[in-house]
Amino acid sequence: VRRALCTSCDSARISFVRVKYLFLTWLTVLVGSWVLYVQYSTYTELCRGHECRNAICDKYRKGIIDGSACSSLCDKETLYMGRCLSTLPNNQSKLGEQANLASLVSQILSVADGNRDGRVSLPEARSTWALLQMDEVLLGLLLQDRGHTPRLLGYCGDLYMTERIPYGPLYGLSLPWPLASWVPSGVQRTVDQWFTPSWPRKAKISMGLLELVEDVFHGTYGSFLICDVAAARFGYTDRHELRLTDTRAVVPEDEFRRAMRALRCETDADCVYGTDCRTSCDPSERRCREEPVQPNLAKACGALKDYLLRGAPAAMREELERQLYACMALKGNAGQMNMEHSLILNNLKALLWRQISHTKDS
Repeated sequence: VRRALCTSCDSARISFVRVKYLFLTWLTVLVGSWVLYVQYSTYTELCRGHECRNAICDKYRKGIIDGSACSSLCDKETLYMGRCLSTLPNNQSKLGEQANLASLVSQILSVADGNRDGRVSLPEARSTWALLQMDEVLLGLLLQDRGHTPRLLGYCGDLYMTERIPYGPLYGLSLPWPLASWVPSGVQRTVDQWFTPSWPRKAKISMGLLELVEDVFHGTYGSFLICDVAAARFGYTDRHELRLTDTRAVVPEDEFRRAMRALRCETDADCVYGTDCRTSCDPSERRCREEPVQPNLAKACGALKDYLLRGAPAAMREELERQLYACMALKGNAGQMNMEHSLILNNLKALLWRQISHTKDS
């Protein structure tokens, strides 16, 4: 009997060692692949950045372009290319009919005067015009005053620099696509918890998203729709202030409506713009209707539900859950229900503020 028990113990010990060895091997391959991917992507970005810098500086030295960052980039060489955030083709933004064009022109002229001499030279004008063809730059400028996007630090030609946002995505850990399929969902959720701030800080970050929704809804420069509320589109600062790091997620409402009117459909599933902006299909005309099915606030609350409820104080969890579900139930264009939209938004902000107003994170 003793020998049988020892044999059983040896078998269990061997099985445990084998499982441990397999886990460590898997973990080593995972970490090694991640390091190689990051090193390779950084190297290729720096190579492209070197080519971009040479082309930009050549135009600057010929007097074709100018900007606030040209001297640091090309003459003093104190500005170095690191990571490029946007490699997509240029797109020209269209503002809504309610846009405050006088204020916008004043802001653009202020940015265009790179050397602060009180006038915009032809090279500076060329650089500014090139920048304005990129929707992320224009929308970034529109939302910058309210602190929703990274500050524009400088530009040279169509190359521009913004402040670094140290934390992103909004929650969880963003894995490179070659590794994402290898990691089990349970492990991913556990790892996400390691990289999530404390609940009061999550509440402050969430307040930032709610304020963004408030400001893009019939704001100074028209009305906008947030058509992608994925965590990867957002980040936050050391002070836990939310920043929209990819403004391509925001679309002028007029542009959205024009796109929907031109879209043919068979079912509602055909009427999608981006990831999260949807309308319904008109079966008689086989064209998409232009009214959004869900307002920005409902989409934001859906994105924040699990993020906020996980770790929420017990004393307010029930009320928070009730308000989030009421928010997610909003339907149609928020313009048709200003009162309900504002009430839910204000109640949710007040609930979160009561929990963090007395903490150092406020």
